Parts: sequence; C-alpha cells; structure tokens
Amino acid sequence: MLTLRNVEQQRARLLAICRRCLFIKAEPQAVLSQGDSTGVAQYPEIKDLSFKARKQEKAAEWHNEIRQVPTIEEKMIKVNLPRYYGYKVVDFNDTKVPYNALPLTQHYTRTVLEELPVAESVMDQFVKSARSDAIEALEYAHDYYKQQLTLLHNPLDSVTQERQLTQIILEQIHRVVLQTLSADYAHLNELEVDYNPRHEAFWAVGGVDPPKNVVKSKEGREWQKEEANNTYDRLVQFTGEPYLALRHRQQLPSWKSPEESENLALALQLPRFRHDARSLGYSIKHQHAINVPGYWPSGNAANFGLLSFQSRAHLKLRPKSYGERDEMEALHALAIQSSYAWLLAQANYNGFNTYNELTYPLNTQTIITNGREWSFYKYQLNTLLVHGQNIDENPRVNYCRVSAPQLLYGEINEAGKCVDFNEQTLRQLFSFYANVPCVKRSSEELQPYVGGPTLRRAADYDNAEQREFLEHTFKHLASKRPRHLELPEVYMWEKLYKIDNKTRSMEARRRFFELDTNVWRRTLDQHDPEYVPRAVRVGGRKNREGRYKKYYYP
Repeated sequence: MLTLRNVEQQRARLLAICRRCLFIKAEPQAVLSQGDSTGVAQYPEIKDLSFKARKQEKAAEWHNEIRQVPTIEEKMIKVNLPRYYGYKVVDFNDTKVPYNALPLTQHYTRTVLEELPVAESVMDQFVKSARSDAIEALEYAHDYYKQQLTLLHNPLDSVTQERQLTQIILEQIHRVVLQTLSADYAHLNELEVDYNPRHEAFWAVGGVDPPKNVVKSKEGREWQKEEANNTYDRLVQFTGEPYLALRHRQQLPSWKSPEESENLALALQLPRFRHDARSLGYSIKHQHAINVPGYWPSGNAANFGLLSFQSRAHLKLRPKSYGERDEMEALHALAIQSSYAWLLAQANYNGFNTYNELTYPLNTQTIITNGREWSFYKYQLNTLLVHGQNIDENPRVNYCRVSAPQLLYGEINEAGKCVDFNEQTLRQLFSFYANVPCVKRSSEELQPYVGGPTLRRAADYDNAEQREFLEHTFKHLASKRPRHLELPEVYMWEKLYKIDNKTRSMEARRRFFELDTNVWRRTLDQHDPEYVPRAVRVGGRKNREGRYKKYYYP
C-alpha cells in the first residue's frame, strides 16, 4: 500500500540520485600527484574537439607511429600503407625546370640562398701540377666522343649529345683530380663512386592553395565549409640521375651553426608560391613514395654524400627569350632540388623522413655542368618539416650557397687543342674534392629513430619469412611497377547515363561509384591473401591455420 511516507522516501531517493549525477564534485585527494601536499586537484587537459583539431591529432599519431617503426624498410612501407595505388605527387626531375621555378623551389624546400665564397689559394700548387693533365683529359674526351659519333647510324638529338660528351669529360676530370689530390687527402681513397645513380625523394609541402575539386568537395560538407579555402599539403616526388655521385662514411662539416639555422623571421621572408605547381608547367603523376639515394639500405658504410655532378643539358631546349637571368635561376632551382632530394633520401636511410624531423644537419656539394660551363653549390639540410603548420611555425631553414657559371675552357679548336683554359674553375673544383668529411657520430646519435644496434634493417630480423616479405615489399614499391589490376575508372557512358543523368535506375548497382566506394582509400594491405599449398604448409597438410601466407606489414 502506497503511503505518504513511502512517497517521501522515494522522492528523497530520486533527489539524491539527481544531485550525484548533475552536481558531482571531483575528489581532490583522488587525483593528486604523488608527493603533492598543496591539495590542488590535477585535471586532464581540455581537448579541442573541432574537426580540424581532430584531424591534426590523427595526423600527429600517424607520424608518431612512423617514428616508432624499427627498421628503415618498414618506415618506408608505413608511409605508403594508406595508399594501395600510390599518391598524387608533383613531378620534380632533373630533365625539366619550368620558367620562374626558383620561388616555388625555395618554398617547397624551405631554402635560403647565399653567395658561394671563392676557393682558397691553397689549391694553387695542385692546380699548376694538374693543369697539363686536365687539358690532355679534355682533348682526349672530345677526340673519343667524335670517334663514337662516327660509329652511329642515326644522329642523336642535341640533349643526348651533350649528356654523352659531358659523361666522358667528367670521368676523365674525376680521374685527374683523384690522381692529383689522393696522396694529400686520404678521404679520397675511401670514396664510393656511383655512375649514373638513381636519386629519388618524397616529401610533403604545406601552404599551397587547394584546387577547385577540393574546394568544391569541402563546401558540400557542413563541418568543412568554413575551411574550404584553407591551404593544404602538396606531395612531391623528385627523380634524378646525376653523372657521378661521390659518397663517404663520414659527414661533411656544417658551415651554419644550430643557432643560425633557427631563424623564424628569415623563414617567413622566404618566397611563397601558393598556386598549383601545374601553373608553371610541372606535371602531376600517381606513384608510391620512394626515397633512394643511389644505393639500397644494405649496411653500406658510405652513407653520406660528398659531391654530385648534375646535367644542364635541358637548357638546350629552353627558349633564349627567357633571358640569362632565368637561365641562372633555373640552375639554382635544379641545384636546390637535387641537393635537397639527395640529402632527404640519405636522411631516410638514417630513420628520418618528411614527417620526422632531423636531429643533426646534413651537408653536400653539387656541381651542374656540361663539361665547359660549371656552376658550384653547397647545401646544408637543417629541417625536413615543411608540411602543414610547419610552413609558418618551423623556425629552421635550409641554406644553399650558389655561384654563377664559370668556363673551364673556351673551346676545342679544329686541331683538337684546348683554348683559353681557366685555372680558377679548376681551383674551385679541387676545393670541393678537398673538403674533408670529418664529422663522426655514434650509432645512437646517427639513427635515433631506428630500432637499435641489432635491429636497423629488414635483414636484421631472425625470422626468414619476415625478412623476405619486407625486402620484397620494399623493392616492389621502389620499382614503381603498376599493380596487376589497373585502377578502376569511370567510363564515359557511365558518367553520362549513370552519374550526370540518372537514366538507368533499374540496373543493378555493382560499380564502385554506385556503392559509394573511394578506390583511392584502399590501403596497401587490403588484398587477397596468398594461398599456401598443403605440400609446403608449415605444420603439416592438415594445418588449416597455415593455409594462407602470413604478412608482416608495420
């Protein structure tokens, strides 16, 4: 029987529950840190739950996951894991530099230009002793090249002719320099020389205006409408093939201190190219992220670049109406791109990448030449973070010391003799070779983001199946081979009759765009497992758990 007393009890019980639920107070003693006697409660940080903040937090978690991956190969696989068909990248290469490309290059690489100092006179004695040998090498290279042309049935284009002649000249000049300096500079005896190596690098750049399709897509979503015109990240892939690349086991000394490298005011004064790179003439392609400094991560001790020789043959196709100033800027842009990409690929083999910052600077030297005209550059890589908000907030900048083109000789006359040989150019070349790499670092300092002293490469794993899988996956990504099934496409009749005009409503929905499937969101590990036959199955023929091959994606 419901009495007034029971009603009052139930009412009091409900009020107590409401007070506990709606007006609960934190227990200060329960959240105090150890050793704290102030009696002040420690509350967790209030997180920003906006879409932009959650997106940045998710990206930071992914970057941290890449940092935690132990081996070099696994880090590269981890970067490619979100895209089965590869990324949409801006195609940087050493065969094409569009008009007015220097501001874009400085923005994309965060590079400050400086003037290259003149070579010291200490090289004069070596120049005098090598002068006759260098002239003889030039005359021999031209004579050998003429003989090679007589054996060809079809004439070569001007770019190919210049590249072949330059290759012969550089190999001969390189021999002369080593013969002259190797007795006094011991590091030249320890060089690893790569002929026409493969230099490739991948990185992300922020501060670029979004294309129209991205703006239109965001405007159609209520939670992204306000950020439709915000800048976004562009992905870049550089591909180059220098004539020669010299590597050493130690680093070149830095010519900028860490204090000088951190200059936010100078970073904000760098040119900003916010427009799409296609507006200058760069092309867009789809491929996986690749970082290759000319060798595989196989434990080679010569991991640091000393000097690379780049081609300027592409200037043969450049209209003369562009002027001398643009030609010089094109050389500067190519030197910055090739130096930045080579150092980035070397940093990748030490555990760093475009999302994980360098802990020490890297240096290299670059020469752009056709055998007759020589341009000398020195580059110091201080930072890799140029994506997202780092384009505005990162205080570090990279530096490139540049020089105007210099003539090594005037011409080779009809008699095959060298005319107007320039000793100053040879002196500058000797100073680059004589730059001694002397920076030594411990293994922990050299590779702070790699697993450890016993786990740096995929070959260090004890599991043979895991070693084979990681090696095969890494090499397959780097080979740039297409997938065995092509990327699904929308045919013209489908766009006309199914997308633009809904005229086939009775037809079964089987195509990916009808099922609201974004094929670009397919990840690298989304594929059918490989079947293992019973005869070779681990655990015997009746082991059903081992009927599919095991994968070791990071």
